[in-house]
Amino acid sequence: MQIAKVCGTVVSTQKEPSLRGVKFLLLQFLNEEGQLLPEYEVAADSVGAGVDEWVLVSRGSAARQIPGGETRPLDALVVGIIDTVSVENRLLYSKRDQDR
Repeated sequence: MQIAKVCGTVVSTQKEPSLRGVKFLLLQFLNEEGQLLPEYEVAADSVGAGVDEWVLVSRGSAARQIPGGETRPLDALVVGIIDTVSVENRLLYSKRDQDR
């Protein structure tokens, strides 16, 4: 998994039938210091994340799985909204602090 920040949304009215009803987010990845990297990715959202939230992103075959054994054409899936990130006993990110 990787950590990313939600930068925006992507709207697609015409898409693969297995992706109907799926919300897409534009993500920018973060490094271990919490700095934005120049890499962006569009990911399906399975948790209701919003703009400016930090999220956990699953990529590859894990993103394609649907309960029941089916697959869908995804490269990335947001699987969690991050509450806190600590590195070497230092708080790097707190959602609570961002909401103020």
